[in-house]
Amino acid sequence: MADKFLSTPFLSARDEVRVKRSEAHSPQAQSPSYQLAFLDHDFLLKEALRPVRLQLELLKPELIQQEQGVDATIVVFGSARIAEKSQAQKKVDEAKARLAQDPQNAHLKQRVKTAESLLAKSHYYDEARELGRVVSQASRQNPQCHFVIMTGGGPGIMQGANHGAHDADAKSIGLGIVLPMEEAPNPYVTPELSFHFHYFAIRKMHFLLRARALVAFPGGFGTLDELFETLTLMQTRKIRPVPVILFGKKYWDKIINFEAMVDEGVILPEDLNLIQYVETAQEAWHLIAEFYHMPVVR
Repeated sequence: MADKFLSTPFLSARDEVRVKRSEAHSPQAQSPSYQLAFLDHDFLLKEALRPVRLQLELLKPELIQQEQGVDATIVVFGSARIAEKSQAQKKVDEAKARLAQDPQNAHLKQRVKTAESLLAKSHYYDEARELGRVVSQASRQNPQCHFVIMTGGGPGIMQGANHGAHDADAKSIGLGIVLPMEEAPNPYVTPELSFHFHYFAIRKMHFLLRARALVAFPGGFGTLDELFETLTLMQTRKIRPVPVILFGKKYWDKIINFEAMVDEGVILPEDLNLIQYVETAQEAWHLIAEFYHMPVVR
């Protein structure tokens, strides 16, 4: 009885939908103008509705993460092209087989070189997997710092981190994005926490909303985009400092010359302190645990 007095007198949206479905099929009721706005797919896709779509894309993952009890995340970035060793070796073998049929083909030679380079970096998949496992296991043992692994939801390094969380029987998040070459989410993302975005900007906001550390493995434009956005927000104090950890100092020194930016005067020497380098998952976890005064587990 008490619940009746606590509930709102208004019909819910779900109630209204049921009423709408029971209406007569008259020309007026079948007109697109008569359709409930939040059920009108064509209306929601209008150019003028972009602000509403942005809001919806912000709200949906936010509300679901609240429902799933996600308070803090460890975000893992990295190339979708760095696969586990067996898959990387298979691509090398396939590239060499094609080259054997046309030994003078420059394009095929480059494909072999690229495949061999990715094979040499396949150990990063293992480190991403181990990091996902260690973070998830430690978080389950320490409810005060319950970190959930978050990735872009795709293959490669992202899959490795989700794979590690799965190994620990823990939840993990995937923030997918609609792309022309889009693939399905990797199989290790928790289904209830597998999201799909249209707007890069909203997706990147969700990467940071609950982030307690950001870990970047070798990657391309996407990884660099996410890394530099994070560093910019920290440098300008738009977000609180969190550990920013780069895997593979040799790779990053080759790709980005941060010291040269200091020499050129475009960043300050202390800006280099925003970044820390590691080679193993245990080193990365040690830095995160130290920052949050947590015990280091293996």
